[in-house]
Amino acid sequence: MTLLITVFAAIVSTIAWYKHAPDDIMKISTLCYLYWGASLMWLVDAVFEYAEAGAEYFTPDAENMLNDAFLGLAVIAFALVVWVLTLLICDQKGILKAALQKKQN
Repeated sequence: MTLLITVFAAIVSTIAWYKHAPDDIMKISTLCYLYWGASLMWLVDAVFEYAEAGAEYFTPDAENMLNDAFLGLAVIAFALVVWVLTLLICDQKGILKAALQKKQN
């Protein structure tokens, strides 16, 4: 479930990045890298778990599916937090800098 959730997030962020690729002011490419990296991590985890559990890997119980779904959503949320912090640190449009200078005056 974690793999499925992160792959969907990676695909959606890649489509958004591709639509705005030339300027990339919002640094959507960073979000793509985060999601594709998480997807690759979950893919490797799934391969090793399948090698260990065999066919039982495809019949998880409801509790494990729910835990995996929460973990997948937590990874998506954490990547969004990292992306927002990257936007604030880079401040491409100068909005944060202007707001801080306005407060000082």
